[in-house]
Order: sequence, then structure tokens, then C-alpha cells
Amino acid sequence: MYPMLKPALRPAWRGRNTVQFGVTPAHAVALGPVDLATGSFLELLDGTRGLPLLREEARALDLSERHVEVLLSRLAEAGLLDDPRAAGPEADVLRRRAEVMDRQRPDVASLSVVRPEPGGGLRRMAARRETRVQVRGAGRVGASIASVLSGAGVGRVEVLDGGRTELWDVAPGGLPPAAVGERRDVAARRLVRRSAPGPGPRRRAGEAEGPGKAGAGTSGTGASGAGASGMWAPGVPGARTEVGAGPATGAGEPALSLIVVAPRDGLAVYAPAADTAGPWIASGTPHLYAGVIEATGVVGPLVLPGGTGCAGCLELHRADRDPQWPRMLAQWRSGRRGAVPACDLALATAVAGLAAAHALAFLDGDLPATTGARWEAALPLLDWRSEPIGPHADCSCGAAGEVGRDRAATGAGAQDTMAG
Repeated sequence: MYPMLKPALRPAWRGRNTVQFGVTPAHAVALGPVDLATGSFLELLDGTRGLPLLREEARALDLSERHVEVLLSRLAEAGLLDDPRAAGPEADVLRRRAEVMDRQRPDVASLSVVRPEPGGGLRRMAARRETRVQVRGAGRVGASIASVLSGAGVGRVEVLDGGRTELWDVAPGGLPPAAVGERRDVAARRLVRRSAPGPGPRRRAGEAEGPGKAGAGTSGTGASGAGASGMWAPGVPGARTEVGAGPATGAGEPALSLIVVAPRDGLAVYAPAADTAGPWIASGTPHLYAGVIEATGVVGPLVLPGGTGCAGCLELHRADRDPQWPRMLAQWRSGRRGAVPACDLALATAVAGLAAAHALAFLDGDLPATTGARWEAALPLLDWRSEPIGPHADCSCGAAGEVGRDRAATGAGAQDTMAG
């Protein structure tokens, strides 16, 4: 072990005998009491010394071996101690790729803050490279999401869309001006590859060539879709277990860890069709909605099939609140769409960034705030608000279960308020 204090957490003395690591309340930790000798020892924890050398230098500071053991234990329990060498063989392979690691150092540093165990940040970054995500849509929002996911280390990012790139699809973090007139799937494939920090993991023996069909842009060839993102139990929101995140899609092809639904038509996000999500519900594939409609940004819900409210639940809840909603929705879906959507570039970029961050949190094994909820912000004030999307007792997805039916019977299942 070569322990080091996590460099992402800036140290500062709160007083004569207390050191605070970290600036923000979300992750800051205070350590005390710390005397002068212990403070000097802390400066030695930079990852260049093994335990035998640290014990030797501690003796030179008149610190006992027991004191060192207790101190290191406390630092580890507080999530302040890191050790990149303890991240496992997959992380060792990544660590030896200097160019890739230099691109990913800020991401690894961020992961080290939220992953308390030594080597946790690098281990999670290595795990990202084994995940497969599909982004449905290559407009201003979808293409930017795919670019961010690829750049953040997701090993395989596929983008599905049709038609050819239009001028209004272009965005700084998405499709470039040079892609105008080109097939969207081809342009998306190039964008994803250009955004990736390096070549993806090698395909394992017997694994099929996955995205060799029109409409799929990919980065890398991740080998396992279960990963951390599949660690949830259908029917029990928030519960976690080792299960896959959907079936494999071909001979030896990895399962999808997540589908991000970001169509160019924002109505398909604001009021998603339940039948479109039916196959994802049936296969148990988590999916996250994100888009812009009429200068309103939408992120969520993240749907965990059998555990949280789905597109069908959302539609049923709306019909409960507004009996005219189904009539209007049918008109909007069947009516003629405008040639150019009202999709402000800054808002689209904000939506893409928030959606990508929530997707990465889920892939890393957490349940972000969009799980069973949706976040909205409208121009010009951009006041982000959260709306819970609970399971509906009449939805065929089965997420409501007995508890959901009981809640609906008492009126508690209606989702009719916006909570900030």
C-alpha cells in the first residue's frame, strides 16, 4: 500500500490542532486533534512511500507505530485516503496508458471524492470503460450527451438517429458545422470517437460486432453491460442486487447498461409514449429522458423497470389531473410539427450536461435525483424544479405493486405538485 491524501480535497488548518480537508460542505471532513508531528507526517502521505518507509519516517518524528496505524485507519474511514495501486488489475491497465490517464485525471479526481475507499476513483473509471450506453437522438441535446459520456470514459456509446444533419443540429459540444448534410448516424459515430479519451477496451473472444447497423455511432467495445448500473432490484426502488441491466442484444454482445432518450422532438420527452418504452420495460433496461420543448428543458425521469414510475405512469397521472390531456396529446402527436424546434443552445447544453451527469452517477452505482422524478427549467428564469413521477396503479409496468395500489386508493399516488 502506498497511501496518499486525496489531492482533490484541499487541506486547511481550522485552528491549532484541527485540519479540514475539502472546501464544500458536501465532502469536507475535519480531522483532529492533530499535533505538529502528526501534521508533518500527513505531508508525507503523497503516494510515493510504502508502509515500511512511512513507519520509519514516523519514528524519526517520535510517532509510534500504533499512532500511525490508528491515524491511517481514521483517514481511510473518513474517505480521505487514496491508493491508486489498490484499484485492481483493470485499473492498472488504464493507469499505464499515460495519454488516456492525462485526459481522465480530473474525472478520476472527482470520483475519488465521492468514492471513499482507497483506489475507488480509478476503479470506477476502469469500470466505466466496460459499460455500454445507447443515446437515442443526435440533435443539440442527444449528440452533446453522447459526446460527454464518451469523453467521461464510457467504453461504448451508441447513437441512434435517422436523416441528415441540419444546420440547427449544430452545437459546440455536439455535431460540428462540417457534419451538415451528412447522415446523422455517421456524424454521431465520428463525434463519439473524437470525444473518447482513447481507444475503447478490446472485444473479448466470441463477442459480436455490435453496432454494425445503420444509425449506431460507437466508441469502444465494452464487454459488460451489467456493471454498477445494473445493481438494483426490480420492484424495490433503491434496493440493490447483482442483476443485469437488460439482456444481451446479440451473440456475445454486452447488455445495455442504460438508454438515454433524447429525441430532437422534445414532445417525445415531455410526454413520452408508453409503447415506445415497452421493450425496455420488458427487458428491464434502465432509461433516462432528456430534451428541450418550447424553451423548457427536461431531464428525467430515470426509469428503473419494475421499481419506479415509467412513461405510462406519467401519462396516467396526467390524465388523472387533467381529463382533457389525452385528447390534446393525441392532437400534438399526430399534428404537423414545426420545421425548427424552439431549442435554445445554452438551455440544450445545460440539459445535456445535467442528463450526462445523472447518467454517469447511475453508471457509477448511485441513484441520482432523477430516479423516479423529473427536473424542469424554463427560459428565461431557469428555475429548476423537481416533479416526482410515482408508479401508477393502473400502469402495466407493475412498479406500483400492492403498495402502489394502496396509495392510489387513498389518493396518495397522484403526482400533482412541483417540489423545488
